[in-house]
Amino acid sequence: MILTITSNPSVDIGYRLDSFQLDAGNRVDDVSKTAGGKGLNVTRVLRQLEEEVAATGFLGGSLGMFIRKEISQLGVHDHFITISGDTRNCIAIIHGDGRQTEILESGPVISEEEAASFLRQFSEDAQSEDVNLITISGSLPKGLPADFYTRLIQIATQHQKPVLLDTKGDLLALALASNHKPYLIKPNQEELTAMSGQKDIDPVEALQSPNFAGIPWIVATMGSDGAVVKHREALYRVTIPEAETKNPVGSGDSVIAGFAAGLSRGLSEEELIQFALSMGVLNAIEEQTGAVDLKKIDWCMSEMGIERL
Repeated sequence: MILTITSNPSVDIGYRLDSFQLDAGNRVDDVSKTAGGKGLNVTRVLRQLEEEVAATGFLGGSLGMFIRKEISQLGVHDHFITISGDTRNCIAIIHGDGRQTEILESGPVISEEEAASFLRQFSEDAQSEDVNLITISGSLPKGLPADFYTRLIQIATQHQKPVLLDTKGDLLALALASNHKPYLIKPNQEELTAMSGQKDIDPVEALQSPNFAGIPWIVATMGSDGAVVKHREALYRVTIPEAETKNPVGSGDSVIAGFAAGLSRGLSEEELIQFALSMGVLNAIEEQTGAVDLKKIDWCMSEMGIERL
C-alpha cells in the first residue's frame, strides 16, 4: 500500500468562463468541486492505476467532511487527522484562451496537539507492513515547524520506507540538508534555477550539484520540453510526445503517482521513467485535474524518447 500525505488539503473549486470581468458580476454555469491538494491529486491517479492507497494529513469542518466522503468513494483508506480548524477552499477561474486566475486560502492553523496526533499516526503507518512507500506533497499549513517534512522523512527511513517528496523552497532545502534524505524529489526548471542561484542553469549540470548528493532519484520536469532524470549515477534526457494540452494542472502530481506505482510494481529503470512521465502527459490532455486515460498509457510510453547521457 502507498501512503500519500497532503498536509494542507483543500476543496478545489473550478469556474470556467468565456470571459472574466473585474469589478463586475460574473455568472458561471460550469462549476466543479473536488478534493484537492497535491497529495490528493497523487492519490486520485494512484487509484485510477488500481493501487491500494491510504491518504493522510489534516482535515476539519464541513469541507473536511466533503473530502472524506470523496476519498471514501474512491476506495482510499482514510488516515486523516481531525482538526478544530476548517479545511480551506482553493478557487481557480479559467477564462479567455486558457488563462487561469487563482484564489488560494492559506488554510487552518495546526495546534501542537494536532501535530503530535499526526506524528503518532504517521509512526504507526511507517511501521506497518502494509505500507511500502510514502509520498509527501505540497506546502505546510500554519502552525507546523518548517522541518516537519524532515521529521517525517527521518521516521520513514528508520523503518526502511522510501519517501517521494514534492515540495519547494525552504521545505525542500531543509530536506536536502538533512542526514535523512528523500528517495525521490521532483524539482521543476524554476526550482532548479532558484536552488542554483543562476539564471540559465543547464538541468544536466544542476542535477550533478552536491546539493543533491545522497538522493537516489531526481526528476527535473520541464513542461513540454520533457525532463532530465538522474538515478544514482545514471542520467537521462526524456522527450515527451506532442499532444494537445487541455489542463496541465496536476501533471507534476501525476508524475509522482507514476513513480510511486512503478516503484511498487518493480519496473526497470527506463521503463519506470517512461511510465511515470506518461502520467504527467496523460493528465495534461484531460480536462479534469488528476485524471488519466489508462487506454493511452501504451501509446504514450511508446512515443516517449529516452536517451542515456
